[in-house]
Formats: sequence, C-alpha cells, structure tokens
Amino acid sequence: MPRQISIAVVLLFSGVLLLLQGCATPGRLSAVPVKETTRATIPDIPNARFWVDSDLEPMIRETHAAIEREQASWGDLGHHGALPPAYFLAVSGGGDDGAFGAGLLVGWTKAGDRPQFKLVTGVSTGALIAPFAFLGPEYDDVLRAVYTNVAPKDIATPRGWLSALTDDAIADNQPLLVLIGQYVNEAFLARIAEEYQKGRLLLIGTTNLDARRPVVWNMGAIAVAAKDHPKALELFRKIMLASAAIPGAFPPTMIDVEVDGQPYQEMHVDGGATRQLFLYPARLSDAAQHDHLRVFAQRPRTAYIIRNARLDPEWSSVERSALTIVGRAISSLIQTQGVGDLDRLYLVAQKDGLDFNLAYIGADFNAEHQEDFDTAYMRALFDYGYRLGSKGYPWQKTPPGLTAGATP
Repeated sequence: MPRQISIAVVLLFSGVLLLLQGCATPGRLSAVPVKETTRATIPDIPNARFWVDSDLEPMIRETHAAIEREQASWGDLGHHGALPPAYFLAVSGGGDDGAFGAGLLVGWTKAGDRPQFKLVTGVSTGALIAPFAFLGPEYDDVLRAVYTNVAPKDIATPRGWLSALTDDAIADNQPLLVLIGQYVNEAFLARIAEEYQKGRLLLIGTTNLDARRPVVWNMGAIAVAAKDHPKALELFRKIMLASAAIPGAFPPTMIDVEVDGQPYQEMHVDGGATRQLFLYPARLSDAAQHDHLRVFAQRPRTAYIIRNARLDPEWSSVERSALTIVGRAISSLIQTQGVGDLDRLYLVAQKDGLDFNLAYIGADFNAEHQEDFDTAYMRALFDYGYRLGSKGYPWQKTPPGLTAGATP
C-alpha cells in the first residue's frame, strides 16, 4: 500500500467524481445483489473464501478438516499422541514499509529459531509477503529481491490526473501483477497445496467494496484446485493484487462469481480498507464445544504479529494546503486503525490463551523516504528488520498502551 498522500489525492477528487458521474468509466458485470452476497461462489473452486463477519460455519468446517489433515500428516511421520505446539503469523499492511517485515523474517531465519507456522495471514503488503513466509526460509531470497530491488515503475504506471474522472484509478498496477507472476506460478501453487494438505493454512484478506465487507481467502484450497482448474492460478494472483490495491490509487480487482449459475462480478480492493491485520475471527474460539476445536485449543499456541509501520506518533509541521491536511489526517486514521487492530488481536489472544508477540518499526529508524516504493528507503528498512531479526527480535508482549493481562 503506498504512502497515504495517494489516498489524500483520491479523496480530494472524490467530490469532483460525484459531480461528474455521467462521465464514461470502465464497465463491469452486475454486482451481486445484496441479499445474495454470501451465496456467491467462485466457479469450480469450492471452499475458496470465508465471510468472517457473518456465518462462521464454513471456517469451522475448514478448521476441523485442517486438524484432521495435520493429525494424518503427524501420524505419517511416525508420531503419536498430542499435536506439536502451533505457531501463527499475521503480517499487516504498510506499503513499502513491508520491507521491515520481509527483512525481519529473513533475519529470523539467520537467528536459527524461526518456526514453521500453522497459520499465516496477510493484508495488503502483508498479502505479498504471506505466501512466501508460509513456505518458509527457502523463499527468503524472493523476499529480499522483492523488497530491496523494486522501484516505483515495478509497482504501477501513472495514468495522469484526468484518469481520476474517466477511469477507475490514477495509476495502473499491471506492473505489480507482472511482478507477482514472476514468482507465483504452477510450481509455487503446488508447494502451497502440499503444505495445505498437511493441515497448514494460508489466509489473505481483501475488501469487497460492493458489500463493504472483509473477505478472507483460503489460499491453500485455491492452490489445491489449481491442479484441475487453470483459472485457480489467475485467481491466486488476483487476490494478492487486490489485497494491495488502494481504492482510487490502484484499480480494483474484479472477481467473477456465480449465484445459482448466474454470473456476477465483485469489486475487491485493499484489505486494509477494513482492517490492517487479522488472525482469525474472535468468535471462532467460542465454537470450542466441537471436539476437534477442543483438541486444537489444548495445544500450546504462539502468535507472532508483524506490524509494518511505526506505532509512535510522528510529529510534522503541517502545511496549510488541502492535500497536505487530508493526507496527514488519513495517515493518522490508518495508524489509529492499525493500533486498534493490534489491541483487538491482543484481547483475542488473552481470551484464547495464545502467547502474544508483536514486532513493529521502532522510533530509531529514520531513513529518508522520498517517494512511494523508494528503493533506497526499502533497502535501509529491510536491513533494519534483518539486523533486529538476526540478533533475536525483542518481541513485545503487549501493544503500546495496553498492560499485560488486560482482558476484554
């Protein structure tokens, strides 16, 4: 996700757009009718996603199935009895600040105690990191390459300001899709599917803009479907792209769906439009009356949260101009939303007995940032995260402003 001035520009133009709705804009298939929102399915790819703000039964079933797959895999390795401790990883949004999370993970490998994660989730830039973090250290070179070598031209191509009136974004993120395609191919999905079959889960969040609701995508199930359905690879890439697509700055990603055989399209944008990071719905643990979930809840569980942002207030003398004021306000709003998401995750961890661990960009990092996806800045931030990770990151046990043992 680019720096928040991009959002400020979009917001400034939004009033003009409302006055010029008669202008020609890109077409689309009909949106899913509101009453059919949660009934829309991805053709030929079952179990592809979850509506985590409503019916949790599909996710509960997936959790059951994942535990059964893990138990079978554990037995195939000659083990008996209780499953091993489970490790969770959540990677947040943050645009080019994702270089911090990428560097931290690679440094963590160097430290020698990076675990294999049972669950990995990602939003926005975290959605670009999550699949590689899911597959482990063998993809550290990819994380290093993506977050130290890219430049603005590798992410998007400017369209010009007139596109704010006649198109769906002021920049084209086709270069980012090409970059994703360099690494996310058939062999990559086969590796994701292999780990999914062992009971591990990879989840990516987007925002359904039509419904204004969060959607959690079951990327492992999509990878499994790729064996028989070529469009699954395209969908996997599009979800990664959508999760990092700031509305107005980058085009939305249109997802083809069906309801009772009738085709529709959903408009998906940056997962950060609804939340900066997530692990699982807070209500999921309330389903512990299910035998499988009781077994899952009895094992030691550790959650690692990487917030690709600073959490301390950043002072700045604000110029009296519309763009500067709106940009500063939106940046403050997103930072506050991110802090709120961390507080929510911490309270869920306390309720469910998870060991909570948080990493974020410290106030000691002050490299100059000249533009979105500034290569020099990203290299400095990657190196910063790498140094911290390789020395054994001092994970914070509570979010800033909360005290240990706080309860909902």
